[in-house]
Amino acid sequence: MARYRVNEEAQARAEELIASRLYVVRSEWSEVQPDAAAENAYLERHGWEAFSGWHLGLTEGAKDGTKARYAFVFGDFRRIHRSGLMACRFRATQWDHKEIELAAHDLIQKLDARRGRRM
Repeated sequence: MARYRVNEEAQARAEELIASRLYVVRSEWSEVQPDAAAENAYLERHGWEAFSGWHLGLTEGAKDGTKARYAFVFGDFRRIHRSGLMACRFRATQWDHKEIELAAHDLIQKLDARRGRRM
């Protein structure tokens, strides 16, 4: 099984998006999650560094500049989605990636606090 560490730059980017209110509270992640075509288009326009900023996890051992390196996408390349963070947390919890799970949980709490809702 792959091992992941928290992508601290993406975590900071997510916090910036939340602070700027660039988030979607209600969405169906399966409908808004970027597909391969959206990923490729974003990569072509913005490059690997920007692409990395949308992924909460970095795959240990995978090379930078490959899609295999980046895991746990949380937004649609424009805004962060609460459902994306929930998907990150669920998947990380399911496969015992505790650092990713806690990072996603923390971001959910920050998003909820920003929107004035404590859950």
